[in-house]
Amino acid sequence: MSSRAALSFWPLFDLRLVTARLVLRAPTDDDFPGLIAAIDSGIHAPEEMPFSAPWTDTAPEARARTSAQFWWSQRAGWSPDGWHLGLAVLRDGQAIGVQDVAAKDFKVLREVTTGSWLTLGAQGQGFGKEMRAAVLQLAFEDLGAEVARSEAFVDNSSSVGVSRALGYRENGFSRAAPRGTPRAQVHFEMTREEWLARRDQLPRAEISGLRACLAMFGLDGTGA
Repeated sequence: MSSRAALSFWPLFDLRLVTARLVLRAPTDDDFPGLIAAIDSGIHAPEEMPFSAPWTDTAPEARARTSAQFWWSQRAGWSPDGWHLGLAVLRDGQAIGVQDVAAKDFKVLREVTTGSWLTLGAQGQGFGKEMRAAVLQLAFEDLGAEVARSEAFVDNSSSVGVSRALGYRENGFSRAAPRGTPRAQVHFEMTREEWLARRDQLPRAEISGLRACLAMFGLDGTGA
């Protein structure tokens, strides 16, 4: 089946968030090899583990399979009451990472969480801030979110720095042990009002293809 035919029942494939340097879009199966190659190129130093679930420790062949299963599971598990939008992050047509935004009971709670990864070669260039700002814009301005949350290990200076640069507030700590040793995580929160007060100073995105997707988010009315 062509990707164009799939749009009739999976309009998320046509959703685009275009920033000054990046394109964020839901990956099709044809995008998986590029994303897997990006993962294989390296996301973090071997001695580091920025993720609560240590999925990058898996051997490459098995990791490619479980990555595809994870992306398929986002589609299979989607409902207006619980959705996980994983967007491939493309720079000049090449995959350099993934930016996620997810919610449960969004129509009532109006809360989202975010997560992401970038290849080592793409880090340190402001892409992390640019791509998270894009999904926050989608969430707050187009979907009507009221709260956005994120978390990171306290020693993950890149992720923590992005949250602070975007205007999140620290709102607690927890612990996780991805490699068997407990480590502290810092939690961040931002309200819609805080986002609106800062948005003119942050990277912006051109968002298209949203109108056909609104029912999938449990929303009515019109969109981008």
